[in-house]
Parts: sequence; C-alpha cells; structure tokens
Amino acid sequence: MKNHIHVVQPEAWATPKGYANGIVAEGRQVHIAGQIGWSADAKLVSADFVAQVEQALANIVQVLATAGGEPAHIVRLTWYLTDKAEYMSRQKEIGEAYRRVIGRHFPAMSAIVVAGLIEDGAKVEIEATAVLPPG
Repeated sequence: MKNHIHVVQPEAWATPKGYANGIVAEGRQVHIAGQIGWSADAKLVSADFVAQVEQALANIVQVLATAGGEPAHIVRLTWYLTDKAEYMSRQKEIGEAYRRVIGRHFPAMSAIVVAGLIEDGAKVEIEATAVLPPG
C-alpha cells in the first residue's frame, strides 16, 4: 500500500509552515529514540547547531532504513532545542539541511526548548515516529 500516510488539515485553518497539523497512517510503527548530532562512534560531528541538526536527521534516516523504512514514512518529529534564538535565526539553514536529508516531506512536528540535553555539547535532539506500509 503506497499511500498509507495522509495529512489531516482542517479546511478553515491556515497552511502550517514546514509541518503538518495531523497525519493519519496505517501500518507497522517504528519509534526512534532521540537522536543527536553525533557520528556512529558517538562523537559530536561539530559544535555548530545546523551541522548537529543535519546529523541528527541523518541518524534518524539510518535507523529507519534499518527497519526497512524511508523518510516519507516519518509521521512525527519532536525537536528538543537548547537555544531558541539560534533555532529562530538559522531557519533557512535548518530548512536546507532538513531538505538534504528528509526531502520535501513534512510530518507532524513539535519543537520544545529545554534547559539542556544529557550529552555535553549537544544542541538538539530529535525523536521520530514512522509508519511503514502494512505487511
């Protein structure tokens, strides 16, 4: 079943910026723990915020691929950010990094500003939920 994921958007609502208000999906669920901007050897790829975002997203895609999925199967992303000002001021760069890794697929998303993350130096952590086609 190719179209097992559908965006849910109330008609009277304005189109959201960069995310879907709701997703309806049927299939096998994949829950991906929070990923940070570190490499396979558990070292941060950079102190740069956008580089960490791109690596965290790449890590999500790698875990998802291991489960047999692809970015189009992602139905939810939850972003934990340590610096709201940096996130807001670098939206264009974040969007470019996002599209390089995920493409033009925009699941339901939330962004939460937190006081800190467990790993020293981590500036962003992203959780994902995906739904793979049934079968």
